[in-house]
Amino acid sequence: MEYLVQFQVDVPDGTPEDDVARRQEAEAAAAADLAARGHIARIWSVRDESGEHRILGLYRADDRSQLDALLRGLPLYDWMRVTVRPLDAHPNDPAAAGGRLPDPRLSLVYRLEAALAPPLDVGEAAGGRRRIVALTGGTFTGPSLRGVLLPGVSADWQTVLPDGSALGDIRYTLRTEGGDLLSVRSRSVRHGSAEVLARLGRGEEVDPGEYVFRASTRIETAAPDLEWLNKGVFVTVGGRRPDGVVYETYLAA
Repeated sequence: MEYLVQFQVDVPDGTPEDDVARRQEAEAAAAADLAARGHIARIWSVRDESGEHRILGLYRADDRSQLDALLRGLPLYDWMRVTVRPLDAHPNDPAAAGGRLPDPRLSLVYRLEAALAPPLDVGEAAGGRRRIVALTGGTFTGPSLRGVLLPGVSADWQTVLPDGSALGDIRYTLRTEGGDLLSVRSRSVRHGSAEVLARLGRGEEVDPGEYVFRASTRIETAAPDLEWLNKGVFVTVGGRRPDGVVYETYLAA
């Protein structure tokens, strides 16, 4: 369900400027997290006729109780005057014409930071140069999952194309803090300009925004409490480091 939420922030008199700045920074990070989890669709900054500044947000939540819990978790909540208006579908909504499908929403499942062994270069084969890169360890954290990557059963079987792009068949095993095992397989592609790919090849630190590293991901587990993972559709955003890799995996809903 969608809600239009209006915020007006009233900073208490005498509040130190560094406290205000710290809370504002934390608020921005919290909003980014809610957006990544699919709870915030849009945010607007507006001024009314008197010139008073207000913030409007289009929020998504299962119900009002979930929305209230999300709002109470905001760092500036105790300084806010909040007005919530549930939104209902309108018969003249252009988005509803022609049976338009809903936009997908992404919510973070976990962020994995893994160390890598030196690549094992298999050599040229049909379709490109083959390499095997072992994932030698790491940790993952998320809103409801955390644990470690198991070495020995985790690697990326790569095909490097003539232009430097890399196609990955990434398979790794995670163990949660509760002892449950997750079998993960990602089909990835990493591409960018020749200059950026050359820097990655030399092991330099490169901003992940300078290249594309994406994957479709499948997660399997026998843990009854994590059965939802078996039914999920996941996408992964990757980032290469000189001695490791970062994968952020999202559930598409």
